[in-house]
Amino acid sequence: MDSHTFKNILIDWYEDRKRDLPWRHTTDPYKIWLSEIILQQTRVVQGMSYYEAFVTNYPTVADLARASEDDVLTLWKGLGYYSRARNLHYSAKYIMEYHDGEFPTTYKEVIALKGVGKYTAAAICSFAYKDVYPVVDGNVLRVISRLFGITDAIDSPATVKQIYAISESLIDRDRPDQYNQAIMEFGAMQCTAKSPNCTDCPMKEDCVARAEDIIDQIPYKAKKVKRKSRFFHYLIWEDEGQTVVQRREEKDIWQGLYQYPLIETDNIRQIELSKMCEGYIPEVQKNVEIQKVSEVHLQKLTHRDIHARFYHLLVSDIQLVIKNEYFLVDQKKVSNFALPKVIDAYLSQ
Repeated sequence: MDSHTFKNILIDWYEDRKRDLPWRHTTDPYKIWLSEIILQQTRVVQGMSYYEAFVTNYPTVADLARASEDDVLTLWKGLGYYSRARNLHYSAKYIMEYHDGEFPTTYKEVIALKGVGKYTAAAICSFAYKDVYPVVDGNVLRVISRLFGITDAIDSPATVKQIYAISESLIDRDRPDQYNQAIMEFGAMQCTAKSPNCTDCPMKEDCVARAEDIIDQIPYKAKKVKRKSRFFHYLIWEDEGQTVVQRREEKDIWQGLYQYPLIETDNIRQIELSKMCEGYIPEVQKNVEIQKVSEVHLQKLTHRDIHARFYHLLVSDIQLVIKNEYFLVDQKKVSNFALPKVIDAYLSQ
């Protein structure tokens, strides 16, 4: 199949099968940028409500720039990978300062935004400005590698470079926006990672992976993700409905989010009261009662498994456990903060 036939078949398939998504009804680069950042590491069905919330609360880049980081993180709550929200907020302020509030119009300027890589810049520039830059995300890597029978590891820079070169040769230069949307949609709906719909595929006669019966072997990844377990013990100090939380400031997971005071250990066994009271004045241990210790709760991140326990501690005077970095809050209002998912899920029980 030549490139002309390929792109026509692909775009015809897209026009017939595409999902009705709100960001496909705009050429506003700000809204397209929002959608692309939200959809990084996030399924469309999950990201839809977040996109609509951001567009409603921050309809322009100026509105987003004026928001506080806490407000942005709270709106992002539950979506995960919070660095994306911080990068959005940082870049909005950057655009206001260095681009006079106008979203950048060139690929070089767009890719310079924090949190924007080669794929995202290509998506924004092709969808908003019809610039001829091919998008290469996980869906595109899968489609191209199967069609061309590429069995080399797709996590190899050489293979990615090869797929970029193929994509640059295939992209429709008159309709780069439609082509990019189409090939991503094709990977998301037709040539899926598991159980692709090969029977009804318009490319099936030219697909090398199908002809060689190696569809389930492509794409191939050489590197195995090494997972690490971390063990968190959260202290829920309580006194007449009040508790304390702190903001995660260190450069670690969940930076900028709020949590109960935390003790991290090398295992998830219950810790002793004496351990909980370390770092406080000696009188604390005499004025605290352990009310409840939770079961272990698990949150899976990309490279880590977070194992968490929650300790409900009744203290006679909440002032005994307040440190400079703590915020005194109503226990019923803790869920209003931007929290790690494991805490939010626990409070929702």
